[in-house]
Amino acid sequence: MSGQTFPADFSGHMLDLDEDDDLEVFSKNTSLADSSPMPNSPSSMVNQYRPEEEEEEEEQLQQQQGANDKDIFITVDNPESHVTAIETFIMYRVETKTTRGEYDSSEYEVLRRYQDFVWLRSKLEETHPTLIVHPLPEKFVMKGMVERFNNDFIETRRKALHRFLNKISEHPILSYSQHFKVFLTAQELLSHKKQGPGFLSRMGETVRAVANSVRGLRSRPEEFSLMQEYVEDFSNKIYSVDKVTQRIIKEQREYLDELKQYSPTYAQWAESEEELAEPLNGVASCVERCSKESDEQIHHMSEVLVPALHEYVLCTETLKAVMRRRDNIQAEFEAKNVALASRRADQESLQDEVDGLADRVELANNALRGDWSRWQNGMRSDLKSAFLSTAEKNVDYYEQCLAVWESFLLSQRVEPGEQRDGEDEPLPTHPIID
Repeated sequence: MSGQTFPADFSGHMLDLDEDDDLEVFSKNTSLADSSPMPNSPSSMVNQYRPEEEEEEEEQLQQQQGANDKDIFITVDNPESHVTAIETFIMYRVETKTTRGEYDSSEYEVLRRYQDFVWLRSKLEETHPTLIVHPLPEKFVMKGMVERFNNDFIETRRKALHRFLNKISEHPILSYSQHFKVFLTAQELLSHKKQGPGFLSRMGETVRAVANSVRGLRSRPEEFSLMQEYVEDFSNKIYSVDKVTQRIIKEQREYLDELKQYSPTYAQWAESEEELAEPLNGVASCVERCSKESDEQIHHMSEVLVPALHEYVLCTETLKAVMRRRDNIQAEFEAKNVALASRRADQESLQDEVDGLADRVELANNALRGDWSRWQNGMRSDLKSAFLSTAEKNVDYYEQCLAVWESFLLSQRVEPGEQRDGEDEPLPTHPIID
């Protein structure tokens, strides 16, 4: 076995596809166990589902340990618009601090545009075809963005680019890529972009990949077939959740717009109804406060839940591409094996090619197997964090609105024996005399 070696922690990660466990975050069964009493309030509900204290302490220790082991820190910030005669684009500042010995300095600062990030990702996929390279945000305007270069779009993209680079920096193999180092340190990338395989060479690889995909596989290993099924199932679920979430936010924004018109109406009504002025102004105040809580809830979902879901929608496309590339490597190996059996004259040279392709298949399988386990752990952690954060924000939202309206009810409650100003005394009652 020759060629690239992999870290020890990449071995032994076999796929475990227990449907109840792997996809539990998408389960429709939200009922509590029969033996567990129903929580009395939303707060107690959150506490019930909160991890045990020991698990939380263990997670905190693991996070601290990971932070201590980290030796490269990257920040993407300071987006600036650049206008030329033919295009307008955004440049981002990429700051890097590292203690790695292969870097000539401990700090770097470079300017990069979106196309540079695309170049880096394509190079990483080219040199590591069966590793899972984190996706980039879409090139074009995402749904809901009116202007390509408005502040919301630029900030959304900046956060995604920041996360992209930090995901690579945490990868045990990709973070040591020479292309990654060049991206972080070189003041200009043009000369580096010109290096590498030419257009005809890339076309040849594409043609071979298409031929292999058309030819198909004789026998894909079962573990990778299970991976393929998981990706398809996960893709359908995460896409549906993403679309429904975006639709809910759109409807909530429409509700908020209506709610903001509701409060002034009550306030205006109070001006013309002297006897009802107090409760009408109270309702107007409650609606206004609930509007602020709704605004915060929508903002939280847009900033936390939607980016996490959409990121993994893009991840599914990455996973499918990685699976195809793995299959293409195996298909090429199988084709050469068939050719070896039928061509006796060139058997020796073909045997060398077959042996090399066998090594390549084994390397590809090992790389994907290890990266698959790593990706699943990261995905579950990211989505769990987003779901818990959203749940806590929803509970807080409803508790705040509940407190607002309960306060209004208390303010309007008339105790026995008390009379409001202007109210008539009740008529006395007399016993009926026969």
